[in-house]
Amino acid sequence: MAPTTTPEIQRANLGWTVLNMKAMGINDLLTFNFMDPPASQALVSAMEQLYSLGALDEEGLLTRLGRKMAEFPQEPPLSKMLLASVDLGCSDEILTIIAMIQTGNIFYRPRQAQADPKRSNFFQPEGDHLTLLTVYEAWKAKGFSGPWCFENFVQINSLRRAQDVRKQLLEIMDKYKLDVASAGNNHTKIGKALAAGFFFHAARKDPSGGYRTLADHQHVYIHPSSALFHQQPRWVIYHEIVMTTKEYMREVTAVDPRWLVELAPRFYRSVDPTRITKRKRQERIEPLYDRHSEPNSWRLSKRRW
Repeated sequence: MAPTTTPEIQRANLGWTVLNMKAMGINDLLTFNFMDPPASQALVSAMEQLYSLGALDEEGLLTRLGRKMAEFPQEPPLSKMLLASVDLGCSDEILTIIAMIQTGNIFYRPRQAQADPKRSNFFQPEGDHLTLLTVYEAWKAKGFSGPWCFENFVQINSLRRAQDVRKQLLEIMDKYKLDVASAGNNHTKIGKALAAGFFFHAARKDPSGGYRTLADHQHVYIHPSSALFHQQPRWVIYHEIVMTTKEYMREVTAVDPRWLVELAPRFYRSVDPTRITKRKRQERIEPLYDRHSEPNSWRLSKRRW
């Protein structure tokens, strides 16, 4: 069965459209005369995501962060990740990771018995994002060699696209005088930057097998091609979900759940351990939007435009 992506990608693209319309001063999007109007709920969801990312304020207006995010031609979570990496001091690595994410599949398997060991040589214990970074850095160290790609079963066209995307993003950063700094071997900084952009794509291990997403409790699994497939860490974030025989998370990285609360205070909060069962006391974060108030009371659709 051929894999298909979930509507998350469409929502992310709509989020980019909303962000840019806000940057142009178009604020009343629910009554805007779109040529091909999106569903109202999809539009509200996109604005909710932008609010959680800090791109919109409580009135649905563009924030200073949102205006910076609008300068980058990519999904808002990726823009947020890149801007967070500037503050964290790991923007050099995040530039590469974002470029690699956007270029499609990096590895190919014409001869599985030979290709899989080569691919596993790049695996990083933190997950797939660091693995992608490792591939690009290895290619760079070999002078962006074509024969090296052939020897390691890596698609050179994908790497060249990543190289082009990275250059384009670097030009935008230079234009707006955003620092490009390396974190070196400090993978915690890189992990935090990743979580700052994709905190709403977080999942924790399910005792019955697989994982449960934190936002909507969807039952998902780590893709077999992932560097984390055999490790199965307790908490992860992911870039997207693809559906084949199961719903699989792609581009997965292990995270510390405390990062989610720290980096996404509009979306998560710590839970009082005295108010939950003993079994749940190690799972002390939850999405903000549901438990302690009327379900729709905080939605942007309820705000004044």
